[in-house]
Amino acid sequence: MSSINYHNRRFRSVSNSDNGEVSSDTLFEYQQEGSLVWATYQGGGIRFGTLIASVDAAGNLDMRYQHMNTAGELMTGVCQSRPEWLPDGRLRLHERWRWTSGDASEGESMIEEVRGT
Repeated sequence: MSSINYHNRRFRSVSNSDNGEVSSDTLFEYQQEGSLVWATYQGGGIRFGTLIASVDAAGNLDMRYQHMNTAGELMTGVCQSRPEWLPDGRLRLHERWRWTSGDASEGESMIEEVRGT
């Protein structure tokens, strides 16, 4: 069982490689059931997206993602996310990802948990 429960947590991007499409306007809404984690995301350059992941005992995520961007393109990729607890009790995810569509380039991003509305 994971040391972190992602259920009902929401995240926003705080940094991304230039070849990424997610921005601070993109909201991720995570759910979890056992070792299965999934999320929907949208906003900024993302019209709508979904991800599915397995979580290990340390809370690391091995995920696959797909979305349609605002240009109408379908994009897919893989991502490895490593969690970090922030001093205020929120989660930050350090992500290394690679497109499996388009140019197959790689990048890094960071998303942080948001609280409230």
